[in-house]
Parts: sequence; structure tokens; C-alpha cells
Amino acid sequence: MSRIPESHRSQTGKVRGSAVTLAHGAGGRSMQDLIDDVFLSEFGSNNLSDLNDSARLEAGAHALAFTTDSFVIDPIFFPGGDIGKLAVYGTVNDLAVSGAQPIALSFSIIVEEGFAISELRQIARSARAAADDAGVSIVTGDTKVVNRGCADGIFINTAGIGQIAAELNLSPKNIMAGDRVLVSNSIGEHGAAIMVARGDLGLETELISDCRSLVSMCTALAQGIPGLRAMRDATRGGVAAVLNEFADASGTSVFIDEASLPLKPEVRGVSEILGLDPLYLANEGLFVAVVSEADADAAVALLRDLPGGENVTLIGEVRTDPAGVLIMNALLGGQRLVDMPDGDQLPRIC
Repeated sequence: MSRIPESHRSQTGKVRGSAVTLAHGAGGRSMQDLIDDVFLSEFGSNNLSDLNDSARLEAGAHALAFTTDSFVIDPIFFPGGDIGKLAVYGTVNDLAVSGAQPIALSFSIIVEEGFAISELRQIARSARAAADDAGVSIVTGDTKVVNRGCADGIFINTAGIGQIAAELNLSPKNIMAGDRVLVSNSIGEHGAAIMVARGDLGLETELISDCRSLVSMCTALAQGIPGLRAMRDATRGGVAAVLNEFADASGTSVFIDEASLPLKPEVRGVSEILGLDPLYLANEGLFVAVVSEADADAAVALLRDLPGGENVTLIGEVRTDPAGVLIMNALLGGQRLVDMPDGDQLPRIC
């Protein structure tokens, strides 16, 4: 087994090399080192150093969740969505897994000279439809145009705010031994769909991205399951990154069963061709949740009654030792460490 991951706190001297690489944006260990070394050392605050999907801001009788994200996906239009849809759902999902009900979003673009107005209109239409579906308003934004070749088409930045019940405080620090781990959908669909869409593999599949809103399912868990400890959407770095972060933050170990992982045959096939582990593939419509053992079956039953919750699956449990690691019971027997991803399996994924 490799070393136990270090706590996510400001530490200088962690970044390897003298220049930014694609791995620094991939959601794994290199990205965490960059955030710790460069940003937490300068901006460090209680909210920021917790490294949650949204910051929690107290506001009288209620609490607000605040988040921001940027989207640089290639290709801009992909099976199951486009960058506009992705930007809205990606932001509301970060609010939703914090237990918040999304209220409003900003939507800002950096677009290249020469970008087709028809495609820009299509992106705006997709974003509006996604916002309507998630029950959130786009209330402000900004537009910048740069020279040809300076933005690879279009980049989008968003920010979002939502309201959290004052008594709700989800955090990986709440996780304890005996808790159960669930995923809300089959894993790796977005990452596999994007790899096929780029055309480099010469494959034809019916696989589409899982890009969707998680608001209704996350709200149901937050309101209906008292033993809910933490939630997180498994985007860059996939399910493996989320569970490593949970184990690290709580000082526990997470054990999952390979036989229990919900995985479409198409995703398995793409992963095998490329020699990738589906646990590291990005998702855009899947969250990981940890709930108490007593509430685990109720959580699954609740989610399976909701649209999009048909594939909710319990995949493992939380234990005491060895602290800070993710371990998988392999399908063919034995156990293996599933470490925090290091490097970039697929750049420009979201």
C-alpha cells in the first residue's frame, strides 16, 4: 500500500516542478498539491481550507451555500449535452451535494473571435433549459471576446448561491466507522462518452454523458435521511477521488466491493480498451453519499423512487483502520488499494 494521504491543509513545498501541467487540473493529487501550496497558503480560511464543493456562509436564521466553477470541455458539443448544459448542471450540483436548494447563478463566457453565433445561441438555449429543469435563475453574467486561437472556442465560468437549512451541516468530517457508502448512478458515463466523442478511438457506441441535475435526489436525502453524513458529486477524478477525500478528511478507511459497482458494459469496454479504471472516470450526474448504517436501506429506497435514482447502489462501508485510505475488495479475490488519482487520464473533461 502507498502512504496515507496528507490532510488537505495549507502546506508549501508540495508542488512538483516549476510550471503548471494538465495534471494540476485533473482533480487528483497534483491538483490538491497545487491548491494547498499556492492558494491555501495565500487565501486560507476555514471555509476554503475545508475544500467542500460549496462554501457555507451564515446568514441569520439560514445558511447560504456559495460555489464557483469554470468549464473548458472538448468537444463543446457532446453526446448528451454541450458546454452550456454542463455549466449549469455542474454548478447546481455542487450546491445540491452541500444540502442547498439552488437560488441563482451567474453565467460568464470567454469566446473566440469567429465563433458561430448559431452555436452560441444553441449553448445559451441549453443553459436556459438546464436552469429551468433545476429550478434556478441565471441572474447575471459577463462576456469577453478574445483573438482567434486564444480560447479554443468558448470557456464558461459560473457562480451559484443556494439556501441551506440552518440545522444541516454536511461534511466528510462527520463520517464514522460503520457508515455505508452509496453511489447514485452507474459510474464513468461522462468520461467514457467524452473519450468516444473525441473520435480518437474509432469507436461507435450509444453511450451518452450522464450530465443532469442532482437537485431533487440530494434534497430528498437531506430532508428525509437524518443519518446523512456527506455528499459529493464525482466529477474530475471520479468516485475514487471522492472516497479518498472522504477517508482523508474523516481519518477513516473506506472499503468498497468491486462486484457491487454499477457499471454499464459500454463504459467497461471503453475502459478496458484504454487500460483505465472506471473508478477514476469523470461523472456529471452522479453523487457519492455516506449515510449511517441504520439509514442505508431507507436512503436507497427513497432515491430509487425518484427520477434518475433507478441505479442507486450501496457499494461499501466505512471502517477504522487503516486510516485515510480507500480499499477495494476485488472481484477475483483479495484486496487492492485505490489511491488518489495522480496525473490526467483525460484533460478538458468538464
